[in-house]
Amino acid sequence: MLTTVARRDRWAPAGQRVHSDEREATMVSGTEVRREVVVGSPARPAGRRRWLVPVLLAVGWLLGVGWRMWLSRHVPLPIAHTDEDSYLHTARALAGGPGGFSSENGPLRRVGYPLLISPAFLGERDFADSYRLVQLINAAVNATVLPLAYLLVRRLVPVRRAVALAAAAVAATLPATVFYAGVAMIDAVLAPLVLAWLLAVHHWVRRPGPLVAAGAGALVGAFHLLHSRGLVIVGVHVGLVLLLFLRRRISPAQVLAAVLPVLAAALLNAVVIRLLGDRVYLLGDPPGGGTVRAVASGPGLLRVGAAVATQLWYLVVITFGLAGVAWAGAVTALLRRPAVDTSTATTPVPAVAPALAPGAALTPAPAPGAAPVLAATLAPAAAPAPGAAVAAGGSRSAADVGATRWTFGVALVTSVGVAAGASVILAGITTKPLDAIYGRYVQMLAPFWLLVGVGLLVAATPRSRWRRAAVAAGVLLAGATLIAARLAWVASRGHELRYGGFGAPDLMALTGGWREFRPFTGALVGLVGCLLLVVAVRRPRWRVPVLAALVAVNLGTMQVITDRLVRPMVAATAPTPRVADVGVRPGDRVWASLGVQWVLRFNLSHQVTWADVRWFVDNPPADADVVFVRWAPGEPDDWDGARHGFVRMGGNVEQHWAAWRRR
Repeated sequence: MLTTVARRDRWAPAGQRVHSDEREATMVSGTEVRREVVVGSPARPAGRRRWLVPVLLAVGWLLGVGWRMWLSRHVPLPIAHTDEDSYLHTARALAGGPGGFSSENGPLRRVGYPLLISPAFLGERDFADSYRLVQLINAAVNATVLPLAYLLVRRLVPVRRAVALAAAAVAATLPATVFYAGVAMIDAVLAPLVLAWLLAVHHWVRRPGPLVAAGAGALVGAFHLLHSRGLVIVGVHVGLVLLLFLRRRISPAQVLAAVLPVLAAALLNAVVIRLLGDRVYLLGDPPGGGTVRAVASGPGLLRVGAAVATQLWYLVVITFGLAGVAWAGAVTALLRRPAVDTSTATTPVPAVAPALAPGAALTPAPAPGAAPVLAATLAPAAAPAPGAAVAAGGSRSAADVGATRWTFGVALVTSVGVAAGASVILAGITTKPLDAIYGRYVQMLAPFWLLVGVGLLVAATPRSRWRRAAVAAGVLLAGATLIAARLAWVASRGHELRYGGFGAPDLMALTGGWREFRPFTGALVGLVGCLLLVVAVRRPRWRVPVLAALVAVNLGTMQVITDRLVRPMVAATAPTPRVADVGVRPGDRVWASLGVQWVLRFNLSHQVTWADVRWFVDNPPADADVVFVRWAPGEPDDWDGARHGFVRMGGNVEQHWAAWRRR
């Protein structure tokens, strides 16, 4: 029979209490018997501890939702135009209300996020109330990063529960994770989706089966339904399916199970778009010749390469160097092959081990909620190669090491692919200056790489820690030098690169660069954070307090972003008074003049919940009951409604808008 006995982890100092998750299995005879012996702890407290982690995760999720809603209390109207306007108009139309414009284009149009938030527009309610419900949906989904992060770090890297909880709290409070939860932006839901997908990939490779294949495919389909960057995820998924099939790790049935949900999501997207019809009209230009011309040259490729490098550098900075540590460990794990190919789908399973799924290594399954552990195998050849387990993050079974290597490979390709795809698309937008940095598209990957970095630092030997930290330092310094050279080169030719609040708000707060890009300051932030972490994890007692300190840094950073960036944006984009307060009533046919500043025009129009507010240039349409126009006394473009038969109801002369009603 197979007996499980407790042991002290080989890195644990003498005298440290043995935890229930630190155990190993030994082969005794033909049947599997699992018995957990906890040293120094009576059975009753151990039972209570089994409930402690789920309770902590549930409470943490609730606190996360409340914190996100508290941060968004200052945002009563959209501030991220025109993306928010597009999603909100589509969601309103899906809920049966009027439509509106969308800044999307046909090939890249997606309806997943509007479908998610459309319940906020059911019934007759004020726009501010619907927008608050959208923020609540965002907060509820975004806060699931905490439990997903805990599960992922426990699967990928065998660390103690306390360390895993602390690392998950850091990932769940990262500004890159939290920032977009307060606005109607798709990015609010992508970070938890990335964690769920990579968790599914790890489970699928470790224990192949049709059900988990369908789950992974469904998550990829959700990516495709949500945003065009899901095309990168789809491409990676297709490559993963082909590789697993060619290596005979999955069956044709699993191939179908993994692919059909993606096709179903693409079909659903097309069907919903057709049902919407012309109620939502597109203003975006499809990518085409401009994109090709922007990259089809030596200078164009250099610009795209610099943009990709900047985004990857940004990930290392905002994770305090941990992304660089993770990349070093991931590449090492990929280059160092195990002694044998673990878990093959066509491997026959002996009858003496009925609990093993087809394709799984001959190792005992972990207890529910427990991290993968090092298990004895039936033959010495099934053990991982020397150093393979450490490269993947610690002592684990051969199946776990293999699944982790595949997951690392998928995450690395996805990171580079998303950065490259975003850079190519943005380079094709020739109507605006290029961005000095635009980290929004890769922010969804920051929690994953932070978790991997924490796990690899904790589980590594001292020499490995310093080697990986050296890689992170090299990335930070080389990236800062490249960015500084790029900025200087552009400035020497009389141009400037765009630098705005939605490009990298967390980097702005961490470096104090509210008006200018400070690459070397960012590199210093990453270097200091990485050095402190490498020194701290040498002592197990310091690990949780240091990670708790990072949580405090994240909380403080979000508060700074709120005070220095979000609230000024709200003050500049929220029209006052409300349209209801100036006498605009449900049923009024409302039009808006292009003379009103575009952000104010959009936020005025959102408050007209019963109709799609269209635009005019100077002469209002004959069927207009109310118009929003420019109010600038003494200036040539001040709109005089009296000559059109209108009377002014009110407005805000400082914001240069007024509402007029037809007599």
